[in-house]
Amino acid sequence: MADDLFKTAREAMGRAHAPYSKFPVGAAIRADDGKVYAGANIEVISFPEGWCAETTAIGHMVMAGGRRIEEVAVIAEKMARCTPCGGCRQRLAEFGTPDTRIHLCDASGIVETVTLAELLPLAFDSEALK
Repeated sequence: MADDLFKTAREAMGRAHAPYSKFPVGAAIRADDGKVYAGANIEVISFPEGWCAETTAIGHMVMAGGRRIEEVAVIAEKMARCTPCGGCRQRLAEFGTPDTRIHLCDASGIVETVTLAELLPLAFDSEALK
């Protein structure tokens, strides 16, 4: 079932705006309602003011009314197994759970699947603020 996420992330990577890093990234999120949201990294010359593919996908999800991430696929043109950066890991934790599946992809498909807890074992937890 995650193959559709891979394909969507790969298509999104093709829309990346990465003129400075030359490092296009695509991401696709499946929300708890089953809908898939895509994103690509979008750079601006004022580093680090651009945004990552995962951030773009989360923005699309939230604007469409989605609230909970079930799984994510991430792909980068120049890496065999691209993982979300630290900031995106925390953003994913905000809308996911420790069990949220993160599919790490290369050009041919999913290379490895890990949980959000494995990527960010000591995430900030909004429950601590209550």
